[in-house]
Amino acid sequence: MDTWQNKGISNARFWLLALLLCGGRACAQAQNTCLDCHGALDPPLQVTEQQFTSDIHAQQGLTCASCHGGDPSKTDMEAMSKAVGFRGKIERKDVPELCGRCHSDAAFMRQYNPSLRTDQLAQYKASVHGKLFARGDSKVAVCIDCHGVHGLRPASDSRSKVHPLNIARTCARCHADSAYMKGYSIPTDQFAKYGASVHHDALAVGGDLSAPTCSTCHGNHGAAPPGVDTVQNVCSKCHVFQDQMFEKSTHKVAFQSAGLPGCVVCHSNHGITHPTDEKLGAGPQAVCMQCHTPGDVCDQQRAAMLNGLKQLDDAVRAADQVLGVAESSGMEVSQARLDQDQARDALTKARVTIHSFRTELVEQDIQEGLKLAAKNWQAGRAALAERDYRRKGLGLALVFIFMTVLGMVLYIRQIERDAPKS
Repeated sequence: MDTWQNKGISNARFWLLALLLCGGRACAQAQNTCLDCHGALDPPLQVTEQQFTSDIHAQQGLTCASCHGGDPSKTDMEAMSKAVGFRGKIERKDVPELCGRCHSDAAFMRQYNPSLRTDQLAQYKASVHGKLFARGDSKVAVCIDCHGVHGLRPASDSRSKVHPLNIARTCARCHADSAYMKGYSIPTDQFAKYGASVHHDALAVGGDLSAPTCSTCHGNHGAAPPGVDTVQNVCSKCHVFQDQMFEKSTHKVAFQSAGLPGCVVCHSNHGITHPTDEKLGAGPQAVCMQCHTPGDVCDQQRAAMLNGLKQLDDAVRAADQVLGVAESSGMEVSQARLDQDQARDALTKARVTIHSFRTELVEQDIQEGLKLAAKNWQAGRAALAERDYRRKGLGLALVFIFMTVLGMVLYIRQIERDAPKS
């Protein structure tokens, strides 16, 4: 009896609390007659409760009426009357301004996310998409094409269309569709090339969310292709030291005078492959000989730099190998192992310095690395020599111990034979 009374009291408290909440924001959110109808409709008019509740706007307390107008608390047709501001379907031409109504209002956005930028609409209007859209081209992207319509998620959510792992595929929905892009006179193989690039590998395979994707180089709301004279500035956002070396090279002046787009000449843009020393060679992966003549001064400098890099790479590998054997043998080579990091750093630095195309600077880094690698190789050899010395000493000691034990055994047997029989 007491148990049922306690349950009754608990239920009464629950409903009292629910009634109190209905006077506030929680009840207003729960009462949404829009979902009662649209949840039962077929796509594209269908909006399920799951879609709505997973939307970042709904999670912040906004409702269907925030964009579509109307009164979701009413249960009759008055919910969609113009008297309560019902707008219904948002026309595509009105989407940017509708989104910008809130997202351009710094005071309004501050109460939800003070760190969120409020210049997206201004950036969009200055972008290639925005300029074409303003001229009446309805095929170009607007907010909903990249972010979605219902069920919008923050960019930090891996399910978001604008999460770093998903941005390239979102852009490719238009830019990889040759039929859709017909008439714009731009390639449609960017996504395929990017998928084979070192940037994609770092992002999608290596899990480095800071690795470049479409918006990193082109921008997001203010999307625009980098101009020929600004490609280097875009690449240098990440590749700072390569940019510093390129500034010292004669190629910078040559590229500028010829109207060539800097880094792209050697590395391409979307299909950037992993840089290797072979790019300095004369094989199919080489880039220097696409412009230079075999046997000229530049070709000789190219060959000298390539030879130096190969020499240092071989020296580093040899030192690693001998140190690995010594370490697996139980020898102490920790300091040489640490010094090997400096040798590898010298090799990396030399590969970066190539962008200066000045052999004396590259040679300086190579020689520094060779000295370190040679010292570490000697340390490894010394450790192996010490190992061999110890092994010889141990072998001699074991032979001596064996001979001593054998002698004692023979001596004991001799004593036993000479002892008088009882």
